[in-house]
Amino acid sequence: MAAAAELQGKYQKLAQEYSKLRAQNQVLKKGVVDEQANSASLKEQLKMKDQSLRKLQQEMDSLTFRNQQLAKRVELLQDELALSETRGKKNKKSAESSSQLSQEQKSVFNEDLQKKIEENERLHILFFEADEQHKRLEAELRTRLEVLETDAAQHQAVVDSLTRKYTDTIEKLQNDKAKLEIKSQTLEREAKDCRLRTEECQQQLKNLQAALGSRLEESLCIINEKVPSNDTSMYCLGFLFNFGYPSGGSTRYELKCISCKKYWTSEQTPGGSNQYNALNVPLHNRRYQLKLRDLAGQALAFVQELVTALLNFHTYTEQRVQIFPIDSATDTISPLNQKFSQYLHENASYVRPLEEGMLHLFESITEDTVTVLETAVKLKAFSEHLASYLCFLRKILPYQLKSLEEECESSLCTAALRARNMDLHRDMKRLTAIFEKLHTYVSLLALPSTKPTGLLRTNYNMVFTNIATSLHGFHDILKDISKHYSQKATLEQDAPTATQKLLTTNDCILSSVVALTNAAGKIASFFSNNLDHFTTSLSYGPKGGTEFISPLSAECMLQYKKKAVAYMKSLKKPCADSVPYEEALANRRVLLSSTESREGLAQQVQQSLEKIAKLEQEKEHWMLEAQLAKIKLEKENEKLKNSLSGHLTETTQERSVLTNVAEQKKETTEKSPRELIKNTSLIGMLAITTDNEKAPDGESREDLIKNHYMARIAELTSHLQLADSKSVHFHAECRALAKRLSLAEKSKELLTEELKLASQNISRLQDELMTTKRSYEDQLSMMSDHLCSMNETLTKQREEIDTLKMTSKGNSKKNKNR
Repeated sequence: MAAAAELQGKYQKLAQEYSKLRAQNQVLKKGVVDEQANSASLKEQLKMKDQSLRKLQQEMDSLTFRNQQLAKRVELLQDELALSETRGKKNKKSAESSSQLSQEQKSVFNEDLQKKIEENERLHILFFEADEQHKRLEAELRTRLEVLETDAAQHQAVVDSLTRKYTDTIEKLQNDKAKLEIKSQTLEREAKDCRLRTEECQQQLKNLQAALGSRLEESLCIINEKVPSNDTSMYCLGFLFNFGYPSGGSTRYELKCISCKKYWTSEQTPGGSNQYNALNVPLHNRRYQLKLRDLAGQALAFVQELVTALLNFHTYTEQRVQIFPIDSATDTISPLNQKFSQYLHENASYVRPLEEGMLHLFESITEDTVTVLETAVKLKAFSEHLASYLCFLRKILPYQLKSLEEECESSLCTAALRARNMDLHRDMKRLTAIFEKLHTYVSLLALPSTKPTGLLRTNYNMVFTNIATSLHGFHDILKDISKHYSQKATLEQDAPTATQKLLTTNDCILSSVVALTNAAGKIASFFSNNLDHFTTSLSYGPKGGTEFISPLSAECMLQYKKKAVAYMKSLKKPCADSVPYEEALANRRVLLSSTESREGLAQQVQQSLEKIAKLEQEKEHWMLEAQLAKIKLEKENEKLKNSLSGHLTETTQERSVLTNVAEQKKETTEKSPRELIKNTSLIGMLAITTDNEKAPDGESREDLIKNHYMARIAELTSHLQLADSKSVHFHAECRALAKRLSLAEKSKELLTEELKLASQNISRLQDELMTTKRSYEDQLSMMSDHLCSMNETLTKQREEIDTLKMTSKGNSKKNKNR
C-alpha cells in the first residue's frame, strides 16, 4: 500500500508538471503567433516602403525629364536672345520700340527660369531627404526582421524541446503504467495469499475463542471458589456485611469492615460510595483499546502529513519574501521582509513538536491501559505544543499582512493582483482565528487529565462536535487560500517581469498549499466519521462509579488492574503441551507450498485405490502361481525319490564329490565364517548364505528363491509408487502452470486492448492537432492574401490620387503661365 501511495504521489507530481508545461506551451504559442503577426506586419510595411520608393523614383524620373525640357528651353531662349541681340545691333534704330518689348519678355523669362531653378533645387532636396529616410527605414526594418527571425527560431526551438519533453513524459507514464500493472498483479497474488492467511487466522481465532472460553469458565470457577465478593454500594472498601436486623420495625443496620474493624451504620453511608467506587477496576475491553490505538495511528499519520505541508508552506513563503518584490541577490529587501523571513526561518522549532506530541499520545495508548480523557495525560503536552505554534502564527501574522500590503504598493502589482493579495490578507486572519479555536477546544479536552472539575462530562459531546466543525472550517479556509494562491500564481506567470525563480517558488507554494488542504480534509473527514465513537466511549469507566475523581485515582485504578491480572495469572493452570510454534510454521509452509487442490487429492485417492485393487489382483495371481509351483515341486520330489533307487552308484559318487565339497567349504568357513554366493540373472541378483551347519538343499533353495522374488517385488512396487506420486505431483504442477498461463494470457489481452485504446487516443489527438493546425494555417493564409489585396488596392488608389494631384498641379501651372 505504501508503494501504491508513492506512485500516486508521483503521478500527481507528473500531472502538475504536465499542467505547468502545458500552460507554458500555450504562452509560447501565443508569443510565436504574435511574433509571426509582427513579422507579417513588418513585411507589409516593407512592401509599402518599396512602393513609396518606386513612386519617388518615378517622380524623380519625371522631374529629371522636366528639368531636361526646361534646360533645352533655356538654351533655346538664350539662342533666341543672342539672335535678338545681333539683330538689335544691326537695326538699333528700327528696334528701339521693340527693345522694350524684348526686355519685358526677357524679364518674364528670367523670372520663370529663376522659379524653375528654385523648384528644381527644392525637389532635389526633397528627393535626397526621402532617399535617406527610405534607407534608414530599410535598415531598421531589416534589423527588426533579423531579430524577429531569431526570436521565432528560439520559440521554435523551445516548442521542439517541449514536444520532446512531452514525448518523454508520455513514455515515462507508459513505463510507470506497465510497472503499476505488474505491481497490481503482485498485489493480487499477495491478496490471494492474504485471503489464505485470513482463513487460517479465522480458524486459529475460532480455536483460540474455544480455548479462551474454556479458560474463562475455569477462571470463573476459580473466582467463585477463591475470591471474596465486594459490595460496591457501601462506604468502605473492605466490608464483610454483617446485617443486624433491629427490633421494633427500625430500618437501621450495621456493617463491619475487615480492614479497620469498625462498625458502620446505614445512616453514615449514603452518598459516600461513588468516590470510592471510582477506584474499582473497570472491565477491560481489549477491542475498544485496539480500535482506539488504530484511530490514534491514523490521526498520527494525518498529523505528520499536516506537519510536512506546514513546513513546506512556511519555507517556500520565506523564499518568496526573499525574491519578490525585491530580489535579495541583487538588492537589499525591506527591513519588514527581513524580519518576516527571520521569523519564518524558525518555523521548524514550532511545527515539529506537534508531530512529537501526537507520537507520544499514540505511544501512551496500549492494549493494557484504559484510555479515557482522565487518563490521557499526554494530551496536555500536545495542547501546549499547539499553543506554541499558535503564538508563532500570532507573531508572524502582522508581518505577513504588512508584506502583502507592500506587494500591493509596488509598481509591478496590477489591480487583479492587488485584489488577490487582499483576499489572502483576509484568509490569513481567518487561518489564525481557526487555529485559536482549535487550541481552545484541545485545551478543554486536556483539562480532565489535570483538573477534573475544569470540564464536566456532560460537555464532552459539545466540545467534540465543536472540534469537528472547526476542522471543517479549517479545511474550507485552506481551500480558499489554495484558490486565491493559484489565481495569483497565474497572474504573476502572465506578467512580463516575472522571473523563473519566482515562478518555481510560486509552484512550490501552490503544491504545499494543496498538500495542506488535502491533509486538513483528511483530518476533518476522519474526525467527523469517528465522532460517534469518541463521544460514546467517554462513558467507559469503573462499574458503579459515575466518574474518575482525578488522574491520580486513575493511576491507582490501573495499578489495581495490573495486580488483578498478576493474581489471575498465578491462579491459572499450566496448559497442556501443544505443537511447537516453529514446527507449526514449518507445517503451515508445507501446506501453503503444495499447489494441489481438493480435486487433485481426490484424483490421487482414486488412482491409489485403483492401484491397490490391481496390486491385490496381482497378489492373488502370484499366490496361485506359488501354489502351482509348490505342486510342481512335490511332483519333482516324488520323481527324485523314484529315481534314487535306480541310481545308487551315481549317488555314491555324488556323495564322495559332496564330501570333497564339504571339506572345501570347511576350509573356506575357517577363513570367513560366513560369505555370500551371488548369482546374477535377468530377473535380479540371488544371494545365498553358506553356514557351517548343514541344511537341506531343496528347502534352502526354495526359501532363497522365494525371498529373492518377494524382495524384488517389493522393490518394484516401491519404485512404481514413487513414480506414480511424482507423476501426480508433476500433473498438479502442470495444471497450476496452465492456470497461470491462462491468467497471463488474459492479462496480456487486457493490456493489448488498453495499448490499442491508448494508441487510438494518441492518433486521434494527433489528427485533431493536425486539423487545428491546418485550419489555423488556412485562416492565416486567407488573412494574409486579404491584406495583400487590400494593400494593392490602397497603393493603386494612392497612385491614382498622386497622378491626379500631379495633373491638377500641371494644369494650374499652365493656367498661370497662360
